[in-house]
Amino acid sequence: MNVINEMKLSFQSRSSNEAFARAAISGFLTCIDPAVDELADIKTAVSEAVTNCIVHAYKDSISTVYITAAIYDNNLVTIKIRDKGCGIENIQKAMEPMYTTCNSGERAGLGFAVMQSMMDTVKVTSKLGKGTTVILKKRLNTKG
Repeated sequence: MNVINEMKLSFQSRSSNEAFARAAISGFLTCIDPAVDELADIKTAVSEAVTNCIVHAYKDSISTVYITAAIYDNNLVTIKIRDKGCGIENIQKAMEPMYTTCNSGERAGLGFAVMQSMMDTVKVTSKLGKGTTVILKKRLNTKG
């Protein structure tokens, strides 16, 4: 399995940059001409992961969100979204549908469930006070 293209991106944890992250990933993947539904799934999963960084990792402060992505010669796409925020105390609990740490009622607690439904694999690692990394993987049905 060889990398045929890769990218790195960092941006401020502002809600306005969530759309930028979606557009950047979409643009990056155009070289393999993904199906519309595959691209929509990936963009939605990236959006959920980036939103988690903005809303939960950094809470009311502005810091940096990091994205790296790679396309492999077997049509595997790997996207890593990372923050240096507060971390997740209990990853297993956080990945349960409807679980949220937001008490405002504005969040449904479905971010990880959405990511899991749209990607082949979702891996989350986290250290309290150090940050969280979400790795999304999806094998596309395109020839590229």
